[in-house]
Amino acid sequence: MPYVNIKITDEQVTPEQKAELIAGATQLLVDVLNKNPATTVVVIDEVNTDNWGIGGKVVTDLRKQSS
Repeated sequence: MPYVNIKITDEQVTPEQKAELIAGATQLLVDVLNKNPATTVVVIDEVNTDNWGIGGKVVTDLRKQSS
């Protein structure tokens, strides 16, 4: 049973976008590894930008700097 964990920042991702991610990840495993979609699990974790860092900096602060 394949298990895919997608982590994204919590920034207004729509239910439709999440459904596309789930369908796309599932199809990728079907196409590449011939896995059964009925037993493929996809979990999306949304992480607050205060809890995500890049290059030693908090993403919330990085986004403020770029706007």
